[in-house]
Amino acid sequence: MTGADRKDPDVIVRVRNVSKEFDVSPPWLERVLKGTGRRILKAVNGVSFDLSRAETLALVGESGCGKSTLARVLSGLYRPTGGTIEFFGRDIASMTASEKAGLRRRVNMIFQDPYASLNPRWRVFDIVAEPLRVQQGAMTSVQIAERVREVVSLVRLPEEALEKYPHQFSGGQRQRISIARALTSRPEFLICDEPTSALDVSVQAQVLNLMKEVQQQTGVSYLFISHNLAVVHHMSDRVGVMYLGRLVELADKNELFTNPLHPYTQMLLAAIPHLKRGIGKARTRVAGEVPSPLDPPSGCAFHPRCPHAVERCRLEVPVLGPCRQTGRPIRFVACHRWAADYLS
Repeated sequence: MTGADRKDPDVIVRVRNVSKEFDVSPPWLERVLKGTGRRILKAVNGVSFDLSRAETLALVGESGCGKSTLARVLSGLYRPTGGTIEFFGRDIASMTASEKAGLRRRVNMIFQDPYASLNPRWRVFDIVAEPLRVQQGAMTSVQIAERVREVVSLVRLPEEALEKYPHQFSGGQRQRISIARALTSRPEFLICDEPTSALDVSVQAQVLNLMKEVQQQTGVSYLFISHNLAVVHHMSDRVGVMYLGRLVELADKNELFTNPLHPYTQMLLAAIPHLKRGIGKARTRVAGEVPSPLDPPSGCAFHPRCPHAVERCRLEVPVLGPCRQTGRPIRFVACHRWAADYLS
């Protein structure tokens, strides 16, 4: 049993044991001369979760844990090496070309860098209208113009912004343009890959509050990827913690922040500065570094950094499974310390 086994009719995305590998081997001749084999990088390794309508699931973890790769797999930019992905009850592997075209109107992505993701030679109107022109061939130019003005108003940009170019806006305004472009086709699922990490703190708050308002108005679901735990706490309903390509904990936001179970989650939360902990009190640092995904540790990938590691951790990979604590909701943890609490 995994964290994706919830039977919920409102679930719009089901991810089952999804993996993504990259062949980073040297050229064939070099391998022959040196007598080395292929080198496979496992960026995502057996990830499973569900996402319901109007829900925000956040993925957190240190750089290199596979968050952005998973986002690109779900958006269709990368093809998964293994596992299945279902959108709205259909496995994308069995979809026809016309069905995939329809899916692109229901799934969209907001990228991290609001300037690099916008064409500097296009006016804002053309940038925002592009998804409609590509995906909605039956729409007239008048209908496209009406929809563009509607979404630009939704993200609270003035109508005169439509005639300007991206370089004429601030970072926060450019991200609003990116959000408007993502919303033009009325998507039901938005993948947000660190959409505010390139912005100032005050601008981050404006964009995040805007995204929450848009969700309340449209019912869109978010997969929100970030390394900023304060942002995750503000935005999410549930949180998944990733480490070296795997989900190690999946829980409701309040449960995860008040009662983290996995040692890696505890380490991440302990490193957050907090005024109430007292001035001068040393923070707990995140010990060690993330191992190379080209040469991951045996057993539990976190065991070289874990203060609770035992011999079993070095030999056996823990499975993400449900864990019960008296008086608390079930959450999902991949840790041998909680193996006795796994449900059959």
